[in-house]
Amino acid sequence: MMDRSFLHELRLPVIAAPMFLVSNPDLVMTQCNAGIVGSFPALNARSQDLLDSWLTEIETRLILEVDGRVGHGTRQFAVNLVVHPTNARLDADLETIAAHCVPIVITSLYAPGRVVKRVHDYGGLVFHDVTTVHHARKAEAAGVDGLILVCAGAGGHGGTLNPFAFVAEVRRFFRGILILAGAITDGAGVLAAQVLGCDLAYMGTRFIASEEAGASDLYKAMIVASGSHDVVYSPFFSGVPANYLKDSIRAIGLDPDALPVEGAKAAFDKDRTGPKAWRDVWSAGQGVGNIDGVAPISQIVHKLNREYEAARQRVQIAA
Repeated sequence: MMDRSFLHELRLPVIAAPMFLVSNPDLVMTQCNAGIVGSFPALNARSQDLLDSWLTEIETRLILEVDGRVGHGTRQFAVNLVVHPTNARLDADLETIAAHCVPIVITSLYAPGRVVKRVHDYGGLVFHDVTTVHHARKAEAAGVDGLILVCAGAGGHGGTLNPFAFVAEVRRFFRGILILAGAITDGAGVLAAQVLGCDLAYMGTRFIASEEAGASDLYKAMIVASGSHDVVYSPFFSGVPANYLKDSIRAIGLDPDALPVEGAKAAFDKDRTGPKAWRDVWSAGQGVGNIDGVAPISQIVHKLNREYEAARQRVQIAA
């Protein structure tokens, strides 16, 4: 059985999802200080030297800001590695991560086998995100410590499965750590993930509208102003189906309700000087309608914790 002891140092059973062009060391540190697992994609550090610098900064600040005081803080943080063969930086980034003994590595978009071995060599954990049961079985065979079940409604490259079906089927064969992703924006959703049989909730969109996030003010305002009806699921921009904000698509001159499917990514990438996915076309999950303002991470997590405890009380009363 996978060792879940690290969960006890968390204020809330939450991993803040690594968000391309949004997550940065300040966001990670405020998340860790608040008592949840902070994370960032390795590719957000635009060079190898910068990745090394970011990890050094996070390690130093963890000692000063988390170890040096009594509070809710955690030393658990994660770095996301895109393990697809097209990622030319994979090997170098993996070695930098290993040199810093990053506690958790989140892998995505390809089988994580060789990453698992390298991370296990220094004692780290590997969580792999999956959108299907088939890929969950492949990741289990590769020896991952945890699975991130990316369900319908998740921001970024979301899946299409209902969480009730996905979690139940995966729990039949996987005994490691389970993390649930998909439209979770409040503390009740965090508790619901646990009730379903998961160890942690995975939240990204909720933290875009934070003071520390690297998103533009326009992006944050769009998050606050949007509802679930403002999110469209399409492969047009990256070649893989993902959830995007319709208003950001309109802003680049396209109709979000009439995006082509065939030849999607090739058509969008044809003009390399034009708008880009993630930079100009902004992602969000279907839970966006539950976000009503921009606030510091400390306040957001405090609110999540209040909602989580209130949900626990409702469950106890109902029982």
